[in-house]
Amino acid sequence: MYQRALQGYEKALGPDHTSALSTVNNLGILYKFQGKLDEAEKMFQRALQGYEKAFGPDHTSTLDTVNNLGVLYKFQDKLDEAEKMYQRALQGYEKALGPDHTSTLDTVNNLGDLYTSQGKLDEAEKMCQRALLGYEKACGPDHTSTLNVVDTFGLLYKYQGKLDEAGKMYQRALQGYEKALGLENFTRYRPALDTMCNLGDLFASQGHLDQAKEMYSRARAGFQTLLGSPSDEYQKLERRIASLDPTQGK
Repeated sequence: MYQRALQGYEKALGPDHTSALSTVNNLGILYKFQGKLDEAEKMFQRALQGYEKAFGPDHTSTLDTVNNLGVLYKFQDKLDEAEKMYQRALQGYEKALGPDHTSTLDTVNNLGDLYTSQGKLDEAEKMCQRALLGYEKACGPDHTSTLNVVDTFGLLYKYQGKLDEAGKMYQRALQGYEKALGLENFTRYRPALDTMCNLGDLFASQGHLDQAKEMYSRARAGFQTLLGSPSDEYQKLERRIASLDPTQGK
């Protein structure tokens, strides 16, 4: 549908019209979701160049694409590039929308997640605290955006060696997602599936292999519904489940 819409916009309005650029950005999101990362980067770069030309570097549409590039780079493990994108987006959002806007908070949370992956745990905790307080104030404690930060806190606590606190955060996030979305939608919601994986990893690191297998199996079923069995996420979970079997490879 996006390809068809893009062709129509390009023909009717030209390749640099904002409607065409919006569709290009959406294609980037879709390609990332599908694991087509090179294609996603091309779409985001095209959208970014177009928005910068049409609106300037500090417009919120430009910043949205900058943030999307940060997410993609983080996913590709290009952490320095991701940090540059997030910092640019954060500074722009704070200037354009204020420090407490949800778009600003999204990027704050992204930085918290990134800093955790980089081992910058003090900076990560500051970002996560800011994002959590902001979302609880703006959206309430049970909103999915708030719960996304709760999941990030779980990862941070795991890196800090606070495993009990990490488990509490992951459980809070999972229970909140199910309450907010309902069981059917909950099992197809990507952040909830990621939290299941995180909780499975935590259980595995604690030696709770049956609980780890349960989490991995739930996440695997969700990813199969969401992306299909050939997906990278499905295959990774297959390997994680197999690794829990002490007889594997003997």
